[in-house]
Amino acid sequence: MKTGVPVAVSFVAGLIMVVSFFFNEETTKVGGLSQELLNWLIIVGGFTLLLGVVSITRVNWSGVRQKKEGWIYKVFTLISIFAMALPSLLPESWSPLFGRSAGSIYDWLFVYLQAPMMATMFATLAFYIASAAYRAFRARSAEATLLLITATLVMLWRVPMGEAFLNLFPGDIPAWLNTYIMNGANLAVQRGIIIGAALGASSMSLRIILGIERTYMGKG
Repeated sequence: MKTGVPVAVSFVAGLIMVVSFFFNEETTKVGGLSQELLNWLIIVGGFTLLLGVVSITRVNWSGVRQKKEGWIYKVFTLISIFAMALPSLLPESWSPLFGRSAGSIYDWLFVYLQAPMMATMFATLAFYIASAAYRAFRARSAEATLLLITATLVMLWRVPMGEAFLNLFPGDIPAWLNTYIMNGANLAVQRGIIIGAALGASSMSLRIILGIERTYMGKG
């Protein structure tokens, strides 16, 4: 029962999504079933988000109660969760102090705390990316040398200072990079990756629909 019901639900839902793709959702009931399932997906996703909030609250509260190493940071995590979550549940009529509109506490926390922290995190990641690129792009072979030169030119082209530097040379290098590298070789590789990912997703979906893949139930 614990295995049969989830497999049957996955099979029926997946089959409906596949079949309804070939029907017009405005004129046939079969076509409209896919949109109905997508609405249910949003509802289930909302509950999983709530489950994630409950889970992270339990884990951090357990660390605070037992005063594990770094428990003070868990306190700040809990405060941040509820400081952002509770105002988001209130209507905009509670503004300007509460609610979600401009000038509220929620808006102030997002603009002056969350947004700068996100910018700082991504700015820090740039140094790790540069470090990884330095280790990866080493001219050990002809192919690695070509990759190193191309990557250097593209990174220069992506920043105003680098683009101004490339414009000092004849031949309009930025336009050449945009035409032949970004819209040529890079776009072809991206399409290949997308095709491979789509084939992988299709095979995984087929395994789930047929009941072969059961890892979503905690089974191998």
